[in-house]
Amino acid sequence: MAGTWLAGKRANKSKIVYNRDMNKKIIIGNWKMNPTSSKEARKLFSEIDKKAGKTKNTEVVVCVPFVYLENLKKIAKNVALGAQDLFYEERGAYTGEISALMLADLGVKYVLIGHSERRKLGETNLDVNKKIKAALFAGLRPIVCVGETERDEHHEYFNVVKNQVKECLSGVGKDLLRKIIIAYEPVWALSTTSGRHDATSADAREMSVFIKKILTDKFGLKTKLPVIIYGGSVNEKNCRDFLLGGGVAGCLPGAASLRAEKFLAMIKITEEI
Repeated sequence: MAGTWLAGKRANKSKIVYNRDMNKKIIIGNWKMNPTSSKEARKLFSEIDKKAGKTKNTEVVVCVPFVYLENLKKIAKNVALGAQDLFYEERGAYTGEISALMLADLGVKYVLIGHSERRKLGETNLDVNKKIKAALFAGLRPIVCVGETERDEHHEYFNVVKNQVKECLSGVGKDLLRKIIIAYEPVWALSTTSGRHDATSADAREMSVFIKKILTDKFGLKTKLPVIIYGGSVNEKNCRDFLLGGGVAGCLPGAASLRAEKFLAMIKITEEI
């Protein structure tokens, strides 16, 4: 099992290939269940890939529905492809599931894990933990989503995020933490949340500092920590503020990544910072 391997008992480091410049910022688009045709997906991705060019200071990733991965991989030159989920077993009788090894074989480099929309469907921290380990074993970079559903006056939301971080990363070796990207995505700020309200860069900074403290308390001050990015109705209008004042190294836009001009604007802003 991948969990045993990650504890250092069955290492096969030939499978691990990571080449991202850790000093770069990162913009990750999440298309969710969009668009509805391969033709539309190819047109949108092609425009982003072409106009984004070869960025110097920014890693650009687009997480697309599984059915488009193989087709888009053929035209990807400047933008890395990511998947939106995976299953934690390598193979077997799991109808409808996609393994990390299958994604790696397609040339996928990144994968979203633990998105709030998956958690809403019943995904637990234990599920997320197993998926992270499977992703790392296959050489994929996990983009691990964490975030509270509400900000209560008793500050219980800190415990919610603390439990997510600790349980999702349980058993992951400290030498592999730097391979992980943590996306702080408060559910209360999502455009699809009823009664939503905007998060601020101060909210992001508060949680970024808190997550780093959780990790250093657990793994030690000298540990190379995961990259922390922000998601939650982030777009071309507010990403500069989150990047400059939010204590994060990138953004995870959803709706904004489905409009080429908006996503490209975010890339340009990130390059300039």
